[in-house]
Amino acid sequence: MPIAIITGASVGIGRASAARFLGRGFTVYNLSRRACPLDGVHNLACDLSDPASLAGALETLAPAVAGADSVALVHNASQMRKDSALDCPDADLRAVLETNVLAVNALNQGLLPALPAGSSVIYVGSTLSEKAVAGAFSYVVSKHAQLGLMRATCQDLMGRGVHTALVCPGFTDTEMLRTHLGNDQAVIETIGAMNSYNRLVDPAEIAELIDWVHHNPVINGAVLHGNLGQRES
Repeated sequence: MPIAIITGASVGIGRASAARFLGRGFTVYNLSRRACPLDGVHNLACDLSDPASLAGALETLAPAVAGADSVALVHNASQMRKDSALDCPDADLRAVLETNVLAVNALNQGLLPALPAGSSVIYVGSTLSEKAVAGAFSYVVSKHAQLGLMRATCQDLMGRGVHTALVCPGFTDTEMLRTHLGNDQAVIETIGAMNSYNRLVDPAEIAELIDWVHHNPVINGAVLHGNLGQRES
């Protein structure tokens, strides 16, 4: 049976991805501090910033991966803060990197050697994986790092039959985005107007792209943007 391992599947893109893979007949595992509310998801309570918590989750996942004929490993969870190059103490940057980069590496180190051919490692990046805006310093740094993680993963798994890609959502209607924007509806509408369709991306649209990536190894090593044609300034 195929399985999907999704970090942060309790909300937003992660939850939409869990629903998508469940509909495909996958066994779905959520690694998050909060449970995914969808019936059928196996919730592994996990603090991605805590190495001991990650180690415990890996112990549970090891036998599941060993018995799977295909694994979609979806690195979705992220932490986003308001900070800048002028105001980001080391401790704050380190906290963001723990979740957005080091947890990804820990899961890769524990799972990649056991992934069967036909599996995928999917990084959920951001438009900010390849550009930057003011006021999101640590997030931009971490998302650029995820681009490097994906490209290195592609090279190091060469010949294994396991493919990888970086999916970069644009402004997506998630709890994280709304919190970052202060839940200001006027700002949200302005942000939503910054693409060809004058709306935010729906999490289900990104979930569909993630599902497609898993089933199409031809995109191995690719960066795929899902932003409805974002307007550049």
